[in-house]
Amino acid sequence: MTMTLDETPKSGGPQEGATGAVRDIEVDRETLDASIAEFAGPNADYYAKAFHTIHDTTGWFPRTFNRAAALAGPFWAAARGAWGIFWAFLILEIIAFVQIGRGTWGELGADQLVQADRQAARAADFQTRADEAIAAGEDGTRFQTLADNLGRAAERSREAAEAAAADAQLILLTGLAMLLVLRLAQGFYANIVYEAQYSRWRVTPDAVPSGLSKRNLFLGAALGLVVIPLTVYRFTVEGVADWITEFPADPDIYSTSARWLEGVIDDAARSGAGAFDGIVLLVRRVLDAISLALIGTPWLVVMSVIIVVGWRAAGPRVAIFTAAALAYIAFLGYWEIAMETVALVGAAVVLCVIIGIPLGIWFGKSKRAYSFAEPVLDLMQTLPAFVYLIPIIAFFGTGNPPGILATIIFGMPPVIRLTALGMRGVPDTIKEAATAFGATRWQLLKDVELPLALPSIMTGVNQTILMCLSMVVIISLIGGGGLGQVILEALQFAAKGPGLLGGFAILFVAMVIDRIVQGAFRRADQR
Repeated sequence: MTMTLDETPKSGGPQEGATGAVRDIEVDRETLDASIAEFAGPNADYYAKAFHTIHDTTGWFPRTFNRAAALAGPFWAAARGAWGIFWAFLILEIIAFVQIGRGTWGELGADQLVQADRQAARAADFQTRADEAIAAGEDGTRFQTLADNLGRAAERSREAAEAAAADAQLILLTGLAMLLVLRLAQGFYANIVYEAQYSRWRVTPDAVPSGLSKRNLFLGAALGLVVIPLTVYRFTVEGVADWITEFPADPDIYSTSARWLEGVIDDAARSGAGAFDGIVLLVRRVLDAISLALIGTPWLVVMSVIIVVGWRAAGPRVAIFTAAALAYIAFLGYWEIAMETVALVGAAVVLCVIIGIPLGIWFGKSKRAYSFAEPVLDLMQTLPAFVYLIPIIAFFGTGNPPGILATIIFGMPPVIRLTALGMRGVPDTIKEAATAFGATRWQLLKDVELPLALPSIMTGVNQTILMCLSMVVIISLIGGGGLGQVILEALQFAAKGPGLLGGFAILFVAMVIDRIVQGAFRRADQR
């Protein structure tokens, strides 16, 4: 399967092929044809000639036409394993078939006819009431006017129905023309796609389909027989069966499943009450310690410390921005609840880092452990944040500690993933050299792996901080305090001003933390 190359330049000089690459070497056509025959299977001579034409064409469009692809359409692509153009052209052809069906047997204007009959019936009813009023010597002008108006509306509806029915032939011709254009496009485009597939097959023959597969043809035909008739039936026939438009779901299945889940959660909450209370107590103590440092300490001391930390960690610009942000928070009266927010986020981040970095180190060293943990991390990141609150309330109750636990679930995956990524990114040669010089496993971890993985770890910590801050508003739904409570109250009362002011306060808190952490990392990296 290797090509034999002749390094003698062509007599005509370098030639630029359809892909734009300069080809200044000649290829052994016999070896290449054998490779194409192995890839294509049936009709190998045709595909060899087509691939040579594509390779030798200097223009923007190779002049090849695949009659099998034009006749079979997407099913040729399925048989050849070109599933990308199979789905693309199948969807486009479904649109063409729908137009053909609408123009052939579709009841165009049926809705207008039903509306016209309904309007005519109401007009006849008002006409009867007008005649009865006149016969009784009363004024029937109002009923007569309504009858005349509804009669004219019925006539307009019938005219619209007739106009829609008259367009049936045009719709049919449009569908046929669209189908013809699509088949021609597939004929001209098929060899180009198949040649690109052949190029990928040369690199990874086991990963790219080749030859004419009867199994793929059967699968494509089965998909077409399911997708095309049902879709055409749905959009061209009036009064479609309910099972086509609505899944025949059984309400009893939903109620039984919901009751079973409630029972499981209630049993787990009762049996594990002691463990859950212990977790809440641990989280509360961490939160109380951080809250005492931020809220119990005089505001001037806390503000000064934060500004100095920003200056020492990230420089004078960040210190000035930090001072401005803290002044905004303080002058609007948000100081205490902002510090409560920082305490909530700080407690969540501390627990995320304490738990997440060791797990990330373990997963970075053990592929088996990471393969088991990856679905759990995917679930933690993809499950909507509001869904976390349901089991959190059931197991841990409401308030700030349960809110921190929900935040940990949402914010821990980044630090775990990026720590594991950093550990896997340490070159094996460096670890082997350290081991050869007598480093123990602890020394290898402490002095080699962790310093080299530090950029990735710090990025994970930064992402965890920001994701924990994004949960501030959500945890207020279960009794969490801080600035999230301000936003929740503003939403409840549609208070635009307080909501925006509180939102900017959350923004400034997030930016201050982010700038300090990133600035500290940059300075450490520069040193």
